[in-house]
Amino acid sequence: MFDSIRRSVGTASLVAVLVFISGCKQEGPASTAYPIASAPPVEVEPLKPTKLELPPLFRDVEKRTFQFFWDTTNEVNGLTPDRYPSRPFASIASVGFALTAYPIGIENGWVSRRQAVDRTLTTLKFFRDIPAGSQAEGKGAYNGFYYHFLDMDTGARYQSWVELSSVDTALLMMGVLFAQSYYDRDDPREKEIRDLADTLYKRVDWTWLQRNAPLISMGWFPESGFIQHDWTGYNEAMMLYILALGSPTHPVAPESWSVWTRTYNDSWGVYQGEEYLSFGPLFGHQYSHVWIDFRGIQDDYMRERGIDYFENSRRAAYAQRAYAIANPMKWKDYGPEVWGLTASDGPQQTLQEFRGEQRQFRHYSARGAGLRDTFDDGTIAPTAAIASLPFAPEIVIPTTVALHERYGEYLYSSYGFLDSFNRSFDFDIPLKTGRLVPGEGWVASDYIGIDQGPILAMISNYRNDFVWNVMKRNKYVRDGLQKAGFKGGWLEPVAEGEAAPTQPKPQTKAEKDAATARALGEAESRVNRASQTPQPAPAQEPKTK
Repeated sequence: MFDSIRRSVGTASLVAVLVFISGCKQEGPASTAYPIASAPPVEVEPLKPTKLELPPLFRDVEKRTFQFFWDTTNEVNGLTPDRYPSRPFASIASVGFALTAYPIGIENGWVSRRQAVDRTLTTLKFFRDIPAGSQAEGKGAYNGFYYHFLDMDTGARYQSWVELSSVDTALLMMGVLFAQSYYDRDDPREKEIRDLADTLYKRVDWTWLQRNAPLISMGWFPESGFIQHDWTGYNEAMMLYILALGSPTHPVAPESWSVWTRTYNDSWGVYQGEEYLSFGPLFGHQYSHVWIDFRGIQDDYMRERGIDYFENSRRAAYAQRAYAIANPMKWKDYGPEVWGLTASDGPQQTLQEFRGEQRQFRHYSARGAGLRDTFDDGTIAPTAAIASLPFAPEIVIPTTVALHERYGEYLYSSYGFLDSFNRSFDFDIPLKTGRLVPGEGWVASDYIGIDQGPILAMISNYRNDFVWNVMKRNKYVRDGLQKAGFKGGWLEPVAEGEAAPTQPKPQTKAEKDAATARALGEAESRVNRASQTPQPAPAQEPKTK
């Protein structure tokens, strides 16, 4: 969000990625590493063929979270606020989640199909007509991309610190294409939705942001040009590259995917007993999965490792829970039923003494636990666990129930779970947002659209694969996946009466032990190689004649 922050961190670093997804301005140091402790290994069991039953609480969470999008969106133009009740600007990513929420509301009887069609048409027409151009003010789009944050009324770029965002445009387009595939009736207004979606998607000139082709830049500023960082490393940009590959008008070259996945190398390894492709905050393991069912389909990278991206996200959820059980920083309440680090609100950018040492706390920030991007200030976000429901229901369901039972009195309200809470933060200082609950610590005062959206969609996916099944009908998403080299599962023709295989391959105990030994061996080899590297000879004094 701030160019100075973008320049201060590496391309694949956590903060550089997260700054573009955040709902607020990022402050303070770019990254902080904390010691890693391992809990006793927890066996990751394969998903059961019969789903665990969801407690009634989940239906209430769904309804309240849906109402967030329905109630807070501007009825006149379809813009959804980045956050609520403090709602200074709209987020195009929130709009993408809202467009996905409306059909979920239809299917559950919370709104009529006519109401949802009205709202969707209003939204798509507004985005079609937003003033576009390279000027710094008064425009909301350029070359098919949209500014990350827009004025809630006019749709113009919110302020000069807001970038034309590639990944947030991708989040918006996932919602747009979802609407295209859902509204499939032979009705003039539903046909108009499909046509508008086609227009918006085909406008996006993905190749324009390829400053370092075949990679894609994070965005552009009218004042300074292209953002210097490209999308590299494993993160939520999977959907960005898939959409760019599937474009019928401005597609990126197929090698974009292979080059991008080659930047994964520093992210694969063993963390908290799990061998997987790591990204610290859980949103990176969730966002693309909101719309795309990765069960049973693999690209070249995952074929080499014998799993799929769905199983990878399952292991990421287990690793975060194991980290919370280990709790190396001794935050209050962390444990098997209180875990979940992602991008979320926090109390304040400040240094405070906790357990006899100075600890850094943040306002809105990336929080996560992983191989190379761990930041943890005691702030738990309910969306981190709940949006992992399809991956690991046996650990997510008890966590969701526990969060509601233990903290619901102040954490659960009109639109479901507030964004985050921190039981360890009880310092009497001015807060950036949220409030202190006597004896309970800090709790957020806002709901954030990009955290609400995955909660609603992933509960829906767990119940009946709803969002996934709709998106499987979208030709552009299918084309993008196939051009990226994905094969198998639902992408392959299936004989009549047969179901496409969707069961991910679990990691057995023997495989976990072998992966841990392999990681330790590789680390030891690196140390040995470093110690054996010949040192340069000392410079000799020049000889005299």
